[in-house]
Amino acid sequence: MISSRTLPSGAGRRALAALVVFASLFAVIARGQSSWTTVGPGGGDARSFGVVPGEPNHLYLGTTTGWIYESTDSGASWHHLARLGHADDLILDHIIVDSAHPDTIYAAGWFPDREGGGLWISRDAGHTWTASAGLHGQSVRAFIQAPSDPSILFAGTLQGVFRSADAGATWHQISPPGDREIHEIESLAVDPRNPEILYAGTWHLPWKTDNGGLTWHHIDRGLIVDSDVFSMIVDPVHTRTLYLSACSGIYKSEDAGLLFHKINGIPSSARRTRVLRQDPKDREIVYAGTTEGLYKTDNAGISFRRMTGADVIINDVYVDPSNPRHVLLATDRGGVLASENAGATFAESNTGISGRKVEALLVDRDDPKRFYAGVVNDKQYGGVFVSQDGGATWTHIADGLEGLDVFSLAQAQDGTILAGTSHGIYALPAAPGSSAAAPDPPTSFNWQPMSTLANTVVKTVTQYIRGTKVNLEKKVKQPVTRLDARVNALDADGDIWLASTDVGLYTSRDSGATWQGAPVMGASDYVSVASHGNLLAAARPDGVVESTDGVLWMPISLPQMVTRIHRIAFSPDGTLWLGAREGVFFTHDNGEQWKWLDRMPFRDVDDLCYDPALKRVLVSSTSSEEIYAVDPKTWTWKWWHTGYDVSFIRPAGDRIVAASIADGVLVQPKAPEGETSRR
Repeated sequence: MISSRTLPSGAGRRALAALVVFASLFAVIARGQSSWTTVGPGGGDARSFGVVPGEPNHLYLGTTTGWIYESTDSGASWHHLARLGHADDLILDHIIVDSAHPDTIYAAGWFPDREGGGLWISRDAGHTWTASAGLHGQSVRAFIQAPSDPSILFAGTLQGVFRSADAGATWHQISPPGDREIHEIESLAVDPRNPEILYAGTWHLPWKTDNGGLTWHHIDRGLIVDSDVFSMIVDPVHTRTLYLSACSGIYKSEDAGLLFHKINGIPSSARRTRVLRQDPKDREIVYAGTTEGLYKTDNAGISFRRMTGADVIINDVYVDPSNPRHVLLATDRGGVLASENAGATFAESNTGISGRKVEALLVDRDDPKRFYAGVVNDKQYGGVFVSQDGGATWTHIADGLEGLDVFSLAQAQDGTILAGTSHGIYALPAAPGSSAAAPDPPTSFNWQPMSTLANTVVKTVTQYIRGTKVNLEKKVKQPVTRLDARVNALDADGDIWLASTDVGLYTSRDSGATWQGAPVMGASDYVSVASHGNLLAAARPDGVVESTDGVLWMPISLPQMVTRIHRIAFSPDGTLWLGAREGVFFTHDNGEQWKWLDRMPFRDVDDLCYDPALKRVLVSSTSSEEIYAVDPKTWTWKWWHTGYDVSFIRPAGDRIVAASIADGVLVQPKAPEGETSRR
């Protein structure tokens, strides 16, 4: 059931008058059967690989969002398999497929900014998962299976080392509880022949047990003091040979850890070697995945050489046992990189992976299959992506953006695409000869800065007129500078372009060549803009202003109950819609009276926009997996369950596209039924 309440508002934001309920409706459920699809852009943070024993083409991929992907073609393409836990920041650093029972999969994870995590186990090849009670709430940073006895598992957590002898059914701690040294376990390695011999790398040097954890001893001779130990591997043939990576470099021991010596070739700047991986056929080849690229030795560690650029941050390495020239990297931001020549060259292999954080989404007004997606936190892998086929394929278009985060996108009448970044505005000029009636897409994907400020200020100057000294006010041009601020929202639908930034509101009357602006009403933190004809509106978290020329701004009254505004939008009849912490509000008369949809299923509205195909206002919240489409005449709605946490939504012809919080762009299935409401 929904209703709309009229909230009278006057100048000075006087107290709310009596609420008037003037519509009451009840819901009739008719859920659509089709699910929404994540379509990219491909990439994001990839953390760990798992491989099915005896099936090197069958892989699993862990991410930083709790998602596990699956590939059955050696990593050429991927698809969602399962999402573990109830948070979108679960880092899955270890995936192990049971060597005795390949339908059993173990996935261990932790959270980046708080304690917690655990181990999840699937006994049916990833279709269903159960959290392990024995490691519930543990931040599991290391996880391995004993090669000589698959029923024996080891887990390293912030508390210490744990062991299971029954394939994960039960666990007990084998490091001394409360020990001042053996805790915060970052890496584990077990002797391939004897599961009683275990190595544990901590945030402060490594330890070893020869008797299943009854006693432990330091193995730090030759190591630089205070080395965090990120990865350890034991040679499967010569089991006394041990490689170890630490923040101070890579070390090798040939006497089971009694003495280590540092290996040359890894610069100190790449000291965080997150993973070591040995070639399964040529044991003299070892790969080192670092925070500054991939290194490789082909002489058993005598020397290393770098195989990628220093900008590649590597979390895991997979070497195909059936074809060691096929190497995969799990990277920060860049997703999966693949090599077919033993690491000499790499290319992205992200088909089906959608781990981008999309902060801006634009659907071309003349071609609803052309999407632009702006992403954040991805540096050289980020910027803007464009799809010409409804999300089936994407092209990375970041030349000129300088690795900046993109928070807003807009399209001008002539087809120019604008991107609001963390440091100003950039543009893709429209194709030459385009017209407002039929603009063409940009012919070059090379962004140009468009942040020139050409402000004028009023100054008092003193002059003598006929011998009398008088003070006069004159407009004086300020020096030309650059808008260097985060651009939260853009509107280029009309003759006046409007940008809301962290330093105020800015407008352009010359198609973006120059901008003028400043804080408005004493505030600079504007988050949303909208236009209707010659009427401009802008919102900050605690207020809304309007203007007809972009120079003089006037505040409009708001309902007193509104405490935080997230988005504003106009519908074609000039109605101003407001999405706020308290829900959806709208006014037909510039704030004289507001109506509140007080029966909406969620209140914390983060996005809303008008859909001309549905003739409805689309509404979403980051706290919900549902999208609502409100009829502005009847205040009824229909809604869809997306299966993902939605950050914002856009119409795309006869479909809807959305941005999820951590899983890229979502596309609505064709001919959706939706869930509806009526009187």
